[in-house]
Amino acid sequence: MENFDLSFYRGKRVFVTGHTGFKGAWLCRMLALAGAEVTGFSLNPPTEPSLFEIAGIARDVHSVIGDIRDYAALKAAFDEAQPEIVLHLAAQPIVRDSYRDPVYTYETNVMGTVHILECIRTSDCVKSFLNVTTDKVYRNREWVWGYRENEELDGYDPYSNSKSCSELVTHSYKNSFFPQGSVAVSTARAGNVIGGGDFANDRIVPDCVRAALRHEDIVVRNPYSTRPYQHVLEPLYAYLMIAAGQYQDESLAGWYNVGPDDGDCFQTGALVDLFVKKWGGDLRWVNRWDGGPHEANFLKLDCSKLKAAFGWKPRWNLDTAMEMVVQWSKCWADCGDIRGCMDEQIGQFLKA
Repeated sequence: MENFDLSFYRGKRVFVTGHTGFKGAWLCRMLALAGAEVTGFSLNPPTEPSLFEIAGIARDVHSVIGDIRDYAALKAAFDEAQPEIVLHLAAQPIVRDSYRDPVYTYETNVMGTVHILECIRTSDCVKSFLNVTTDKVYRNREWVWGYRENEELDGYDPYSNSKSCSELVTHSYKNSFFPQGSVAVSTARAGNVIGGGDFANDRIVPDCVRAALRHEDIVVRNPYSTRPYQHVLEPLYAYLMIAAGQYQDESLAGWYNVGPDDGDCFQTGALVDLFVKKWGGDLRWVNRWDGGPHEANFLKLDCSKLKAAFGWKPRWNLDTAMEMVVQWSKCWADCGDIRGCMDEQIGQFLKA
């Protein structure tokens, strides 16, 4: 499936949780362009401003505003949609927020997964389910080599650990309730993503954009932490490829890392240097370690399994990805055509 064509999704009924978030909004736009019939279930957008509202994503999908912790509301939306494919992105995604509110984090990330799997278990319409987790599900030993899918799951902080639990819930449901051939089930563990329209707090690239637009210094909390960075379209394309692949061939279902090549595992300081170069002007950044809660210093993924199973490989390196972030951000700052900018970037990505 090296040259997987998104036209597979034309006319397919797809249910997306977390559709109002940053990744969810980009995913819904990709599915809309492919001709899918999308139902989204999520809380209201988590940021103000939000990509979901700026890009008018509600026009592309049947948008249901609800809480993944509310099983009855989720089940009602699910039963009405009768989806063939389910993509589960709903989550509390911020490490620092998980320290501030661990109960909400576990309720959302663990019981939210249970709830969507219960919807699938008690229906007969779904053929393909993908749970989107994170590279932080692994027990981080600060290794210099990439983690593989058979490594131990044991995230440290409440966010990472709740995602490890979400993986285990998915494994249990797959083994207990979905015998071979009934529902194809996979999880995708993605590294850090960047892209236009991310307005989250406590993420380095949104912090860079905010500082640039305010003509302020960029504050970097930990310039020496190393992460795998990729443009948001990279994992979204991989998610769609996995969900479609296992829809057609259940043997492709499994647990997959989705990350960049080794050359795009950057220290945070180097990432900010790249942003400053692409943005231009007299921007600069300052190192301001704030003694915050524990976060991993080094984390890298081995994506050999995804490459072997699907012939997948990253399309944009980090240099190109950062160009796209700056292009989108300046379009937004200039009150430009955001949907047009997104569609152009999606088209360029698919042609890469």
